[in-house]
Amino acid sequence: MRIIPIPIEKAASSKTIFLPSFQNESLLREEIFSHLAPSAQNLTAAFVENEFKGEAEEVKSLWLNDRPVKKIILFGLGERAKWNERKFPLLSRQLIQRAKEEKISEFTTILPETTGFASKIFATNAVMANFEFNAYKTIPKDGWPEVKTVYLAVEESAISEIKKGIREGIIMGEETNNCRNLANIPGGDMTPQRLAEAARLAGKRIGLRVKILKETEIKRLGMGGILGVSRGSDEKPKFIIMEYRRGPAKQKPLVLVGKGVTFDTGGLNLKEDEHIYEMHMDMSGGAAVIHGMTAIARLKLPITTIGLIPAVENMPSGSSYHPGDLLKTMSGKTIEVLNTDAEGRIILADALYYGAVKYKPGLMVDFATLTGAAQTALGRFMSPLFTNKQKLTDNLVEIGDRSGDYVWPMPFWDEYLDNIKGTFGDWANIGKRGAGGGAISGAKFLEQFINGCQWAHIDIAPRMTALESEYLAKGAAGAGVRYIVELAKEYPNLEIQM
Repeated sequence: MRIIPIPIEKAASSKTIFLPSFQNESLLREEIFSHLAPSAQNLTAAFVENEFKGEAEEVKSLWLNDRPVKKIILFGLGERAKWNERKFPLLSRQLIQRAKEEKISEFTTILPETTGFASKIFATNAVMANFEFNAYKTIPKDGWPEVKTVYLAVEESAISEIKKGIREGIIMGEETNNCRNLANIPGGDMTPQRLAEAARLAGKRIGLRVKILKETEIKRLGMGGILGVSRGSDEKPKFIIMEYRRGPAKQKPLVLVGKGVTFDTGGLNLKEDEHIYEMHMDMSGGAAVIHGMTAIARLKLPITTIGLIPAVENMPSGSSYHPGDLLKTMSGKTIEVLNTDAEGRIILADALYYGAVKYKPGLMVDFATLTGAAQTALGRFMSPLFTNKQKLTDNLVEIGDRSGDYVWPMPFWDEYLDNIKGTFGDWANIGKRGAGGGAISGAKFLEQFINGCQWAHIDIAPRMTALESEYLAKGAAGAGVRYIVELAKEYPNLEIQM
């Protein structure tokens, strides 16, 4: 998709124009309107007066006989007082979805504000809305509907700034879509080996250093958590390491860890049928780290960043790990397995400890579809945030707001530790029956393996798949990629605070 800023006067000559407008505010005040041909102005004014109120979700179309403008589609934004920063990304997606529905490959529109940030948000979300996972479908005779070009009508003096925002936004949108594409691949095809190969190809494409540890090297490191979970599968585990080093020599690295369970049956604690069919997306955290790292490299951000993804398949078989097993992790601490379907935290225990001792990060952040309890707590519009560095909480929430990968801080008291103390091992992989707070228990469990480094955990389980109200294609939402980019941009400032 191309997104091109053009002067407002030129935009008024476009064949198809999409115009968003607030309720009770005259659309005719928009500068683009003044550049329409007189007959088009008169028709549009009459149509707006009689047919269009600007109510939220309202969409009306006006066909014109004049050239060059053939069609104007009006989009209602509702009352300005009820508008917020979460609605703008949805607007850009709505415009793209409408264009695809009407098989419009090219249109012109306006931004609510002409800033580089606004153009970045528009571009990111327009690219995301243009994506569909069709790899396993027969291509229609006329091809898949897609928007090829969007023109943004802006003041000529703002074009340079708008272009910069568009460039960054397109990269963020493309890498989010690459993450979604990877997460949508069915479990029969998505294996630890294929996830590792995807990381290697991404690294080769953009110049990231990628190393893949195989089972023998994982054993040598003593990563008993990863080895234990992978035992039931014929697919061997992989440990993916990605490195991007463009930061100052003295900068401690930002370490990103992503859960990479390429299919999660639950193991011997088998999942019910209504929950199992989407479990090829249980590697969404790993996919987010791969393509978050790729986006950072494409943007050439001045930072040192490490990506770590433990990749396994959790399957039931005669060789599976069992409820009651005791697994010794790389840290030397043991995990008492009370439920084989709480496997993500087990593999992350090794990955987090490796990241902490190998790289001594300034900050380590993990992204994982860890708990259903996260969705119970917050619904599906945001991800729970946990951190052992409380003074960073506001910054981490703000990064979510700016990126569109929204997060919300959760309690992280030591009182919850009693829920996960093991009877025969150091730590149990689920909380005590009836104790509640499952997302908190999962986060407190992970904290035991970070070797005291500064760390945050984002449970992206609520954001694994897109909601219908988000104007995105069904399937993986790509949560985490945009957050990672904004985190990397803000990291030098966070380092000062830490």
